[in-house]
Amino acid sequence: MRRTPPEKPADYLPIAFPAAMLGLFFVVPFAIMVAISFFERVQGGFYQPAFTLANYGRFLSAFFGEILVFSLFLAALVSAVCLVLGVPFTYLLTKLSRRVQVAWLIGLLGVLSLSEVIIGFAWSTLLSRTAGISNLFVALGLMQQPRAWTPGFAAVMTGLVYQAFPYTVLVLYPAFSRLDPSLGEAARTLGASPLRAFLTVIVPALRKTLIATFIIVFIFALGAYLLPQILGRPQHWTLSVLVTDQAIYQSNMPFAAAMAVFLVIASLVLVLLANMINRREPAS
Repeated sequence: MRRTPPEKPADYLPIAFPAAMLGLFFVVPFAIMVAISFFERVQGGFYQPAFTLANYGRFLSAFFGEILVFSLFLAALVSAVCLVLGVPFTYLLTKLSRRVQVAWLIGLLGVLSLSEVIIGFAWSTLLSRTAGISNLFVALGLMQQPRAWTPGFAAVMTGLVYQAFPYTVLVLYPAFSRLDPSLGEAARTLGASPLRAFLTVIVPALRKTLIATFIIVFIFALGAYLLPQILGRPQHWTLSVLVTDQAIYQSNMPFAAAMAVFLVIASLVLVLLANMINRREPAS
């Protein structure tokens, strides 16, 4: 079938409602947030219309700049770990029987139904010294005494990867399910090992899906709020935590809006970069 461009206004009607919803629930709130980011805070926790760059200047200071870099690094690392774990897991999952696949998908959906608070305190208990898994390692003779792994960066990473892993698998699963099995068979017929066939044939064939999955997990991890507070120390808090702190507890809405603008811009830049990479790739 050949796609024909719209020729009259009535041809745009199918996308009119989604466009209206996007404008109402994203464009308008984002525009209001951008406007407030230039407002001036006044005494008493209020703010008034103005045009000042002081909020952005404060955000670009060393302290908040380090938090922005840490938030981007944490989100990228979580996305990379989820892909490294999720790609082979999803590929092997699609090789199982349909009944086993359904059971695994139901389990992953069950993880998605858990509250972030439940996940945070569950991992806080598992990584603690008194009731954590280190006691099991002591009983098995692998450790001399139990130890606490929380709060810490590793605990934050573990919680975020655990929470984001189901999203990774559910995004990858349709693409792996539709993958032509003859690709891997042809590579093995030509002498490639199963691992080499997977890395050189299967993974490149799904590069666009992998990029989309990375973006989804990155944006998800960039907005992490509760897990960094429950499982980490203040130096492990993300920018989302500080946005809430400035907006609610410090009553500095203009500065919180400026930080939130940076979060949205970072996500949009990542999406645009991925789109540029996909356009530059030659058609196969």
